Amino acid sequence: MNDRQTLAVQAVLIGAMAVWGLNLTSVKWLTAWFEPTMLACVRMLVACIALTAIVVAKRCARMRFAGRQWAAMGLCAVFMVYANQVLFAQGLQRSTATNAALVMALSPLASALLAALAFREPLTLQRGCGVLLGFAGVAAVVLSYPGSGLSSAGVGDLLIICSVVSFAAGGAMVQRLARQIHPLTLCWLTYCIGTALLVVHLALGPSAVMVATLFPGWWPWALVLFSGIFATALCNVVWNQAIASIGVARTAVFLYWVPVFGVLFAALLLGEQVTLWHLVGFAAVMGGTWLGTRRHVAVAPAVP
Repeated sequence: MNDRQTLAVQAVLIGAMAVWGLNLTSVKWLTAWFEPTMLACVRMLVACIALTAIVVAKRCARMRFAGRQWAAMGLCAVFMVYANQVLFAQGLQRSTATNAALVMALSPLASALLAALAFREPLTLQRGCGVLLGFAGVAAVVLSYPGSGLSSAGVGDLLIICSVVSFAAGGAMVQRLARQIHPLTLCWLTYCIGTALLVVHLALGPSAVMVATLFPGWWPWALVLFSGIFATALCNVVWNQAIASIGVARTAVFLYWVPVFGVLFAALLLGEQVTLWHLVGFAAVMGGTWLGTRRHVAVAPAVP
């Protein structure tokens, strides 16, 4: 790949990171219209439809796998889609898009750590310092609210942290499966299985699905389509293609743009205030992530 092609890939990646940053604001908006589980369900249904169209267009659909592969994909779906989306939506309902952007900056660090455990890579002093610095930055944001860290916003931030860890755990398993299954097919089937679990969860939940709550208006559904088609389906395709073009390590560096765009869009569109604690937490999270991933990135994660 020549320099011009590399620059083109990098420009598209920055655009995808901007979409992921805007998606945080969009999902925060949507929590005012949808119950968290329903929101996760409708977003992933839209994403599955879009991914199915892409897989059919690229003619890479495949359904014959060994039982062990199906079991592994099912486990990935539980962590990467089902648990991740439920925790993410629940967390954003309680917290702010600004805080979510800062917490999501831990994604590459959490993925690298869990991959290191999965592939038995040693936890170096540098990586350990990155872990401590990153989580100290998140703690600075979570505990900065009046009262205690167990306020509504603090609980929301903790739920988003759990969603990041859940996605990273699935990502470590995906790295093994990607050696055996086409990445786009793997992504498609993982999202389909995870979405099916979300539908079952919603159907068995205590709150019935009412038409009025499912269709609150054209604007909420425009955001759902944006989040499902562009932020989830298309951006994940761009992410996978970038990994194939310039490598996982160089691609993962672009995740550092997500909190930048996330905080920017939250301030511009939601009017959220950026405090000194946010700046301190942002610096610590970005510094910790850089320390923890600058030499080796084992997994390239995506943003819910």
